[in-house]
Parts: sequence; C-alpha cells; structure tokens
Amino acid sequence: METHILDISRVIQLSVAPVFLLTAISTLISALNMRLGRITDRRRALLNQIQVNPDEAPALEEEYRPELLRLAQRVRLIYFAIFGAVTGALLICLVVASAFMGALVAADLTRFVATFFILAMFSLIAGLLLFLREIYLAVQDAGAASPDRFVLAKK
Repeated sequence: METHILDISRVIQLSVAPVFLLTAISTLISALNMRLGRITDRRRALLNQIQVNPDEAPALEEEYRPELLRLAQRVRLIYFAIFGAVTGALLICLVVASAFMGALVAADLTRFVATFFILAMFSLIAGLLLFLREIYLAVQDAGAASPDRFVLAKK
C-alpha cells in the first residue's frame, strides 16, 4: 500500500512540469484568440463599409478583395494554430493521466507517456509555426499598406 503512495507522490512531482506547460499553452491560445478577434473585427469593418455605401459597393468590393482574401488566409492560419495548441494541450493532459494510471495500476506506461509527449511537442511546433506564418503575413500587410508606417518622422 505504501508503495502506491510513494509512486503517486513521485508522479505528482513529475507532473508539475507538464502542468506549467499547460499554463503556457493556455497563454498562447489566449494570444491566438485575440489575434483572431482582431482579424474578424477588421473583416467586419471592411464588409460594413461596403454595405454602408451601396452606390460604391462594386468599387469597394474590388478594392477590398485582396485584403479580404488575405484576412481569410490569416483566419485559417490562426484556426489551425489554435487547433495545434489545443491538440498539444490535450496530449499533455493524456501524459499526466497516463502517468497517474501507470502508478495506480502498477503498469509500465512509459511508452504511452513518451509517445503522447512527443506528439504534444509536434502539435505545439506546428501551431507555433502557423502562428509565425500568420504574424509574417500581418507584418507584410502592414508594410504593404503604408511603407513608411514604421519609419519615425525626422525633425
């Protein structure tokens, strides 16, 4: 009986790092969600301008089409980045659950734990790469809209 208590206390100690990783992932998901909201707000603003000006709608649609397409591309990237982060978080939860199950039933689940952790890392890597691509597109769009936007005015 005491062996199980020692095993469980050891699993608790080992599960602290994955729990901190879950905190980091939740922060990443929050940042991704905020970016998704900003993109959606920009899309709604453009579509609202088209609806408010029915006389200029065809010209505005033509003018806004490239930006709307780019915004759609960025939404897809953010969506898949969130998907990767959430998948990684779920896999981290499986790591912790598998470690506890292994301690409770006295079974060797190290291969499952390692597999889930490796899959979680690949999922997070994919999510972060998609996030980086979305940021690249956002910065590229900001520069295209106004090339001197980031240059400080000289006195």
